[in-house]
Amino acid sequence: MKSLEELKALKAKMQEKMGIRNDDSATTRVVIGMATCGIAAGAKPVLKAFSDEIAKRGLTNVAVSQTGCIGICQYEPVVEVYVGNEEKVTYVKMTPEKVAKVVSDHIVNGNVVTEYTIGESKL
Repeated sequence: MKSLEELKALKAKMQEKMGIRNDDSATTRVVIGMATCGIAAGAKPVLKAFSDEIAKRGLTNVAVSQTGCIGICQYEPVVEVYVGNEEKVTYVKMTPEKVAKVVSDHIVNGNVVTEYTIGESKL
Protein backbone atom coordinates (compact mmCIF):
# COMPACT_ATOMS: atom_id res chain seq x y z
CA MET A 1 0.00 0.00 0.00
CA LYS A 2 1.52 3.24 -1.08
CA SER A 3 -1.46 5.56 -1.07
CA LEU A 4 -4.90 6.17 0.37
CA GLU A 5 -6.38 5.60 -3.10
CA GLU A 6 -4.92 2.08 -3.20
CA LEU A 7 -6.39 1.34 0.21
CA LYS A 8 -9.82 2.64 -0.86
CA ALA A 9 -9.68 0.53 -4.01
CA LEU A 10 -8.79 -2.57 -1.98
CA LYS A 11 -11.65 -1.83 0.44
CA ALA A 12 -14.14 -1.48 -2.43
CA LYS A 13 -12.89 -4.71 -4.01
CA MET A 14 -13.25 -6.64 -0.75
CA GLN A 15 -16.72 -5.20 -0.05
CA GLU A 16 -17.85 -6.31 -3.49
CA LYS A 17 -16.34 -9.75 -2.93
CA MET A 18 -18.14 -10.05 0.43
CA GLY A 19 -21.45 -8.88 -1.03
CA ILE A 20 -21.56 -5.61 0.88
CA ARG A 21 -23.36 -2.73 -0.78
CA ASN A 22 -22.68 0.66 0.80
CA ASP A 23 -24.56 3.69 -0.40
CA ASP A 24 -24.74 6.88 1.64
CA SER A 25 -27.90 7.93 -0.20
CA ALA A 26 -29.71 4.64 0.51
CA THR A 27 -33.17 5.01 2.02
CA THR A 28 -33.15 1.41 3.24
CA ARG A 29 -30.38 -0.36 5.16
CA VAL A 30 -30.09 -4.10 5.74
CA VAL A 31 -27.65 -4.90 8.55
CA ILE A 32 -26.56 -8.48 9.16
CA GLY A 33 -24.97 -9.53 12.47
CA MET A 34 -21.59 -11.00 11.58
CA ALA A 35 -19.97 -11.67 14.94
CA THR A 36 -18.68 -15.20 15.53
CA CYS A 37 -22.13 -16.29 16.76
CA GLY A 38 -23.81 -15.02 13.58
CA ILE A 39 -21.20 -16.51 11.29
CA ALA A 40 -21.43 -19.87 13.07
CA ALA A 41 -25.23 -19.81 12.64
CA GLY A 42 -25.04 -19.09 8.90
CA ALA A 43 -24.94 -15.31 8.51
CA LYS A 44 -22.49 -15.32 5.58
CA PRO A 45 -24.90 -17.06 3.17
CA VAL A 46 -27.69 -14.75 4.41
CA LEU A 47 -25.57 -11.67 3.64
CA LYS A 48 -24.78 -13.03 0.19
CA ALA A 49 -28.45 -13.84 -0.46
CA PHE A 50 -29.50 -10.28 0.46
CA SER A 51 -26.80 -8.76 -1.72
CA ASP A 52 -27.68 -11.05 -4.66
CA GLU A 53 -31.46 -10.52 -4.37
CA ILE A 54 -31.12 -6.74 -4.14
CA ALA A 55 -28.78 -6.68 -7.14
CA LYS A 56 -31.07 -9.02 -9.12
CA ARG A 57 -33.99 -6.66 -8.55
CA GLY A 58 -31.89 -3.61 -9.41
CA LEU A 59 -32.68 -1.88 -6.11
CA THR A 60 -30.34 1.08 -5.95
CA ASN A 61 -31.71 2.66 -2.77
CA VAL A 62 -30.75 -0.29 -0.51
CA ALA A 63 -27.45 -0.67 1.34
CA VAL A 64 -26.37 -4.04 2.75
CA SER A 65 -23.82 -3.99 5.53
CA GLN A 66 -22.57 -6.02 8.43
CA THR A 67 -22.14 -5.34 12.10
CA GLY A 68 -20.76 -7.13 15.12
CA CYS A 69 -22.80 -8.80 17.79
CA ILE A 70 -26.40 -7.58 17.97
CA GLY A 71 -26.77 -9.16 21.41
CA ILE A 72 -29.34 -11.88 20.85
CA CYS A 73 -27.05 -14.75 19.92
CA GLN A 74 -29.67 -17.46 20.43
CA TYR A 75 -31.66 -15.97 17.50
CA GLU A 76 -28.81 -15.82 14.97
CA PRO A 77 -28.59 -15.16 12.10
CA VAL A 78 -30.10 -11.77 12.93
CA VAL A 79 -30.93 -9.13 10.31
CA GLU A 80 -32.07 -5.60 11.04
CA VAL A 81 -33.91 -3.63 8.36
CA TYR A 82 -34.09 0.15 8.55
CA VAL A 83 -36.47 1.89 6.14
CA GLY A 84 -36.33 5.68 6.22
CA ASN A 85 -37.38 7.03 9.60
CA GLU A 86 -39.49 4.00 10.48
CA GLU A 87 -38.72 1.81 13.47
CA LYS A 88 -36.17 -0.90 12.69
CA VAL A 89 -37.43 -4.43 12.11
CA THR A 90 -35.40 -7.31 13.52
CA TYR A 91 -35.58 -10.62 11.66
CA VAL A 92 -34.30 -13.71 13.46
CA LYS A 93 -33.18 -17.20 12.53
CA MET A 94 -32.77 -15.96 8.96
CA THR A 95 -31.86 -18.31 6.14
CA PRO A 96 -30.99 -17.61 2.52
CA GLU A 97 -34.38 -19.13 1.58
CA LYS A 98 -36.24 -16.46 3.60
CA VAL A 99 -34.39 -13.53 2.02
CA ALA A 100 -36.43 -13.25 -1.21
CA LYS A 101 -39.66 -12.91 0.80
CA VAL A 102 -38.18 -10.21 3.06
CA VAL A 103 -36.89 -8.27 0.05
CA SER A 104 -40.13 -8.62 -1.89
CA ASP A 105 -42.63 -8.09 0.91
CA HIS A 106 -40.81 -5.70 3.23
CA ILE A 107 -38.17 -3.81 1.28
CA VAL A 108 -40.09 -3.48 -1.99
CA ASN A 109 -43.72 -3.43 -0.82
CA GLY A 110 -43.43 -2.12 2.75
CA ASN A 111 -45.07 -5.13 4.45
CA VAL A 112 -43.07 -6.55 7.36
CA VAL A 113 -42.78 -10.34 7.26
CA THR A 114 -43.92 -10.74 10.86
CA GLU A 115 -43.49 -14.51 11.00
CA TYR A 116 -39.71 -13.99 10.69
CA THR A 117 -39.48 -11.24 13.35
CA ILE A 118 -38.37 -11.64 16.91
CA GLY A 119 -41.88 -11.15 18.29
CA GLU A 120 -43.57 -13.64 15.99
CA SER A 121 -40.87 -16.18 15.15
CA LYS A 122 -41.71 -19.74 16.10
CA LEU A 123 -38.51 -20.57 17.89
